[in-house]
Amino acid sequence: MKKEKNPLVDPPPREVPLPRAPLVRVIAQVRFPLIASIEKTEFVAGFQEQIRGAYPVLRREETRGVLIGGPEILPARSHTVYRFNNDERTWCVSLAPEFVAIETTSYSSRSDFLARLRAVLEALGKHIGPKTVDRVGVRYIDRVTGGDLADIAKLVRPEVLGVVGTPMGAHAQHSLCESLLCMPEGSARLLARWGRIPANGSVDPDAIQPVSEPSWILDLDMFHTRSQEFTVTSIVNLVQAYAERIYAVFRWAVTKEFLRRCGGKV
Repeated sequence: MKKEKNPLVDPPPREVPLPRAPLVRVIAQVRFPLIASIEKTEFVAGFQEQIRGAYPVLRREETRGVLIGGPEILPARSHTVYRFNNDERTWCVSLAPEFVAIETTSYSSRSDFLARLRAVLEALGKHIGPKTVDRVGVRYIDRVTGGDLADIAKLVRPEVLGVVGTPMGAHAQHSLCESLLCMPEGSARLLARWGRIPANGSVDPDAIQPVSEPSWILDLDMFHTRSQEFTVTSIVNLVQAYAERIYAVFRWAVTKEFLRRCGGKV
């Protein structure tokens, strides 16, 4: 009997380009110890100038959280987040006192994404200068809607379908599976979420914006939270390795019919 491959261990499969991939968002984030000077606009001017050709639209936002504890819910200190967008607003670089992130709703290839990440990290190293990083992560979010949602049983493997693949599935408005997987080696973790969500629903409105019809999502987020020296090449290599592992899990979860419907040649 042929042993089934383990997508967390075995080499990732050959990448199959998908011209109509249902990727709705890809995000890479690097967190570092607090650099308070990022709150000052003049401090980030050099960073902006280095990436401004690709991301010319800058918006400054103030975010405020809450502190929960004791009898009261108190407002926490606000933080400044700079959002650098391209003209089409399909790419965004976010810079805050404790992180930098790059995200896109127009993903074309892994190599393009990694090249853009490298350019952002080079600007960060030159103008912001973090010495260490606390967390590195990358996240891929797919979403299936419409006629493909009606055929979801043909597009993903039975183990992933869960209750949606049973006679009860026709009555399921919301059915979500969430697993936190420890990688066999190292300190990396993979947070995997998949399932059906109703119209105008979301499990993470910031990353998975609600739509006016039911959908099925596959949300794969790989990360580690160990402290390491900030070097551009090591971070890019780590994100590449995580992206390849996420792709292996994606290929395990979907069928050849899924790949064909997305324009893949299999």
